[in-house]
Amino acid sequence: MRTLLTHISNRSAHVGVIGQGYVGLPLALVFREAGFRVTGFDVDPKKTDALRRGESYIKHIGAERVSAAVASKQFDATTNFDLLAECDAILVCVPTPLGLHREPDNSYIHRTAREIAKRLRKGQLVVVESTTYPGTTDEEVQAIFAPTGLRTPDDYFLAFSPEREDPGRKDFSTKSIPKVVGGVNSASTEVAAALYSAALDRVVPVSSSRVAESAKLLENIFRSVNIALVNELKVIFDRMGIDVWEVIEAAKTKPFGFMPFYPGPGLGGHCIPLDPFYLSWKAAEHGDWARFIELAGEINTRMPRYVVDKVMRALNDDGKALKGARVVVLGLSYKANIDDDRESPSYEILELLKDSGAVVDYCDPYFPATHKTRRHDLGLVTIPCTAEAFSRYDAIVLSTAHDCFKDPALYERATLVVDTRNVIGPLLAKRRAGAPRLVKA
Repeated sequence: MRTLLTHISNRSAHVGVIGQGYVGLPLALVFREAGFRVTGFDVDPKKTDALRRGESYIKHIGAERVSAAVASKQFDATTNFDLLAECDAILVCVPTPLGLHREPDNSYIHRTAREIAKRLRKGQLVVVESTTYPGTTDEEVQAIFAPTGLRTPDDYFLAFSPEREDPGRKDFSTKSIPKVVGGVNSASTEVAAALYSAALDRVVPVSSSRVAESAKLLENIFRSVNIALVNELKVIFDRMGIDVWEVIEAAKTKPFGFMPFYPGPGLGGHCIPLDPFYLSWKAAEHGDWARFIELAGEINTRMPRYVVDKVMRALNDDGKALKGARVVVLGLSYKANIDDDRESPSYEILELLKDSGAVVDYCDPYFPATHKTRRHDLGLVTIPCTAEAFSRYDAIVLSTAHDCFKDPALYERATLVVDTRNVIGPLLAKRRAGAPRLVKA
């Protein structure tokens, strides 16, 4: 322990980061920028080859940061997991998706833990950052390490520290977001906290890995439940002829006791649509049922169908059927101005429209073409973001509030716009005669 703490203190510790995606790559760069030697591990050779060339495949992570890391000779990327044996600290940033029935899929964590176990040696620190249910680190990961004969804290250190990445955000970064750290024992907490303190602005130690795992779930469940609330209110107020966006603007003038959340076409990103179900699944194992979580998930996952229903009704009002109608969806990203489409509701909206007989296209400058995901394979390419291109469609569905979609001139020749983000409405507030009909969804 003293040796590892000394290596951390003098920046001679070698840090390995497994997974070079939206979480792992910025984390690796932050540790390199703090003076550590860093190796990024990934199973995808396209990613590691790009990193070795100094290229970034994530838009909000500039290529200049990657090229500077490579030029420093203190950063490398590899698919060779045998090099884990050289690392003093190993940080695990791999996916934790849901299965077909919303059951947690920890197979990536388990597979990664088995790879680490093959090379685990005395004096190493292993930290899991992938969001998961309480008990994963101290029960499952530790059990995978057990056959090595090494024990924590006598031989190695094991902790959990949840990632808190928000791609594209400018007011907080990997370095400035407070880092929660909890070990499977106090020594592991101390070592992990020391490592993160050497690279990040603030570290928040907690009593155990289970507390750290639970804190991440609470953060995302809080958002999921509140977004579900406003999504449900959106549907109710719409039937009453009340604009939920105006209601929210009025409510948030209260200087205390209220925090605004906003409706949308469904949840996207890796965290909020998935993480709450990790806790509800674990709760059932203990004989409890997380009804708020399940209800929120039910409401949020049906929002794409609500959007498609609004499109169908709006077309009916124009004397058109959804079957055979030309519909374009604006935005594949799950949030504005980023190139991240993980769990984006736009994919389901496109598929539901297609299944209903519509002729579908999309527009998103961040994605020249759709790619195959775990659940979708649309095989589409983006249309140009121009008024002329938009004029060819019977309906335009705004799903993602990219800045490029906020030019009112884009909709001058459109006939029907279905706005799920309250973006186009304000643009067309003073619309001229002949401007498109606007429907909020």
